[in-house]
Amino acid sequence: MVTNPQRHDERPSGPEEGDLQVALDALADPVRRSIIRQLAARPEWSISCGSFDLPVSKATSSHHFAVLREAGLLEQREDGTRRFNRLRRPEFDARFPGLLDVVLQDG
Repeated sequence: MVTNPQRHDERPSGPEEGDLQVALDALADPVRRSIIRQLAARPEWSISCGSFDLPVSKATSSHHFAVLREAGLLEQREDGTRRFNRLRRPEFDARFPGLLDVVLQDG
């Protein structure tokens, strides 16, 4: 369980008006879609960055997490040396209804 978390949430209110292209760009990459699917399949805050099954290096996966954060799709909290993740689905669905449903069905 996450204790005394430090948030890494660059877009606290979720995607802004006109950010559809940012969201589409974030979701265009198959590695990022895999991250989204893995997050959707797990309870919030239950999966740390190092626990994802990704076919890329640690540095590349860090880049993908940053892109998802910047697009408003992901929120992160630090607990010691681990960073836990939450899919910001309610916030994202409010801005772009149905978009994540399509991504999750495309698995």
